[in-house]
Amino acid sequence: MSKYLLLLLIIFASAPVFAQRQFLLSGRVTDNRRAPVSYASIYISNTTYGTSANEDGRYQFKLNPGTYTVVYRSVGYLEKRERITISNQNVVQNEQLRLESFQLQAVTVNGDTTNPGARIMRQVINRRKHFLNQVKQYSCVVYIKGVQRLISAPKVLTKNRFLRPFTRRLQIDTNGRGVLYQSESLSTFSFEQPNHIKEVMLSSKVAGQSNAFSFNRASDLQYNFYQNYSIIAGVSPKAFISPVADNAMEHYSYRLVGTSVEEGSTIYKILVTPTKAHDQAYRGFVYIVKDEWRIAAVDMYITKQANINFVDTLNITQQFVPVRDTVWLPLTTQYTFNGDALGIKFKGYYLGVYNNYNINPDFGPKYFNGEVLRIDTNANYKTNAYWNNSRPVPLTALETRDYRRKDSVEAIRSTPEYMDSLEGVRNKFRPLRYVAFGYQHYNRDTRTSVYINPIYDLIYYNTVQGWSINPKFTYLKGFNNRQSISITPSVRYGFSEKKIDANASISFNYDPDHKGYWFLRGGSDVFDLSNVGTRSAPFNTVSTLLYGNNYVKYYRSQFGLIGWQREVANGVVVYGGLSYANRQQLYNTSFNRIFYQDRDYRANSALGADGVYRGTPVSLDSYVERKVFDENQALTFKASVNITFDQQYQTRPEGKLYEPSRLPVLQLTYRKGIHNVVGSDVDYDFVSATVYQNRINFGLYGYSSYKVSVGSFLNHNALSFMDYNHFLGNQGTVFNPDIGNFHYLPFYAYSANRSFLEAHYEHNFTGFLLGQLPYVRRLKLETIAGLNYLTNNNAPIRTDDRYFQNNNIHNYIEGYVGIKRFFFRVDYGVAFGAGTKFAQGFRIFYGIK
Repeated sequence: MSKYLLLLLIIFASAPVFAQRQFLLSGRVTDNRRAPVSYASIYISNTTYGTSANEDGRYQFKLNPGTYTVVYRSVGYLEKRERITISNQNVVQNEQLRLESFQLQAVTVNGDTTNPGARIMRQVINRRKHFLNQVKQYSCVVYIKGVQRLISAPKVLTKNRFLRPFTRRLQIDTNGRGVLYQSESLSTFSFEQPNHIKEVMLSSKVAGQSNAFSFNRASDLQYNFYQNYSIIAGVSPKAFISPVADNAMEHYSYRLVGTSVEEGSTIYKILVTPTKAHDQAYRGFVYIVKDEWRIAAVDMYITKQANINFVDTLNITQQFVPVRDTVWLPLTTQYTFNGDALGIKFKGYYLGVYNNYNINPDFGPKYFNGEVLRIDTNANYKTNAYWNNSRPVPLTALETRDYRRKDSVEAIRSTPEYMDSLEGVRNKFRPLRYVAFGYQHYNRDTRTSVYINPIYDLIYYNTVQGWSINPKFTYLKGFNNRQSISITPSVRYGFSEKKIDANASISFNYDPDHKGYWFLRGGSDVFDLSNVGTRSAPFNTVSTLLYGNNYVKYYRSQFGLIGWQREVANGVVVYGGLSYANRQQLYNTSFNRIFYQDRDYRANSALGADGVYRGTPVSLDSYVERKVFDENQALTFKASVNITFDQQYQTRPEGKLYEPSRLPVLQLTYRKGIHNVVGSDVDYDFVSATVYQNRINFGLYGYSSYKVSVGSFLNHNALSFMDYNHFLGNQGTVFNPDIGNFHYLPFYAYSANRSFLEAHYEHNFTGFLLGQLPYVRRLKLETIAGLNYLTNNNAPIRTDDRYFQNNNIHNYIEGYVGIKRFFFRVDYGVAFGAGTKFAQGFRIFYGIK
């Protein structure tokens, strides 16, 4: 009897499984000439379940047995509905769509009969905010596919033997054609007003890369035309104005093409055209539902006329479906692009398919905790059978071949024999590569690597040590729990000074997910008097030997430091450290130069010009510099906290990846010189607060960045110059463009030993200004303007050339304008100190800081 009960239990338990068996609805969507309708949207009426056709017009998705109304839609074609029954087998349903046949008829909106297109769009604009904020929250399942293809390439790319390994790896044929990149991902996506998102990537596949994850995020395709402005990452730094923005009437003209009726609703097709050909605007069509004044679909283009980068044309299409009677959300969003760079022609697309919307999810109070993306640890281990069963958009024949070929090659590359061979090739020492990039030896079995610094970081020159060598390397050991330890020993020898320094630093990353580190450093070394740095050793070598400008001032320190850091809450990073140092003044011992033999080298002092040497000495013994500080000992405690408001991050199997902050970042610092402990001579208390923010978006007018710091020595009984608060100055033609850096400020002139205020503001107009000028706009230049300001109440500090003094208040300000193209930038500005013009001229940046 018990056997029969067990059998009945198994049958009843299995019944739901059999009941849920699904069958495949598939087919091909074509037009009246049998040409494929690429990326047509197919969905079940009165649901949010559907898919998209592929490039060849083929589609597929699974359904439970039953009868369904299947809707076939594509921009430019009339919607078609079919009643389809799924019984107990797969169904093939091919469909033919007819081109839109809109009727142009008189349209009256609120009694107004003038320009019907503009009147319709004015109604949409009036309802923009309502639709933008209508859905407070939702969740859905998203499938994302990205493909980039090479259409043709110059023969030099396919025939050159040096480039052959590159083209072979990408599997580019002799005609210069091939799939450069192909990936897919399936994710759950959650949204809550005003801008909270969370995506969980369940599966990911990248052609030929078994251990890689797709970087195609659902949030990257969340393009919302109800927003006034949007920036398309990677295409342009400029924002593009929506055709339904509040001020869209100033930038667009509208023409009603015609009307049609779909599912009982009248749909207006509106042609959208920029009023200025080169404006930051779209062109194309928008489809509007009558009386509701909502968007039903969009088909928008951005072309070369808008001065976009990397591509010639970008097409954005969206198809909306009703989630409820009054709520419509996108079923598909697609970016399609093409371009031609130096004869290399390419095209591609990124497609997002959204299913199973839930507009009343229960997220819970702490669901949106800053984690915007989480990738499942098994996301890239899904089998081909899984993808064949799960992907809603079928592969084309070309995409299938690309997966098969690249995955086969990757299988070979993943064998231990091949990886051993590849590791041997990568670890081979190449002298020319070492000169520019250094040398790294990696052992994947032990998870260890050794990196030796390049030649330009080994040999350098300064007037304190003369020609010097500084060999150093970094040993890195990784562990199974993603913890790691890094050890960097360093030896420095100055041939003129005839002294050797040796030190080592150890860093243990004990908590990779929360920036948890222990630091230990100690030994002897030569340091810059400014703890924020002035010029790197290679740059200082060039400026000293070629131009006779020994800008950097040095001192020697025998030191030890122990420190700790950790993220104690999301976006809150705490640091604490204790250091001890014996500090000694250094003097110039070498006076070599290649040019400017008559130029004076300055003393190795940040506080004055005493000891300036003129000419070549008969004997170095005759050269005497003024002593600036006595040898002293310093026991110093430092604590800081960095607060990134609304910190967003990704959780990936290889670790936590932080997103750039959208809100201001606050940094609080406390530093204390501890007196009369282990012989410490210093006695001070210093506090500071810094707030900064990058890329504040101003829509069509570009973006701004700022940084403001304020600080004070609450107690300044005893401190040396290296204990001052220093600033990021610049004395040279090359400058650092990061916000917080000055263009013309002398490195040490304004270092503060009392209170100070520092402020920086910069605005990038992107293409707003120069984009209005004929011919100039073709250069795609970004226009920049900025101000830097600094004031402190020090006693007068003497520079190499002059005093700055104004009632013991030191004021410095500089203004500049510049142009930028990619990473290359040229600025021109003027600086004023204590009310008088201090400097002016050009500053350049070419990618090296």
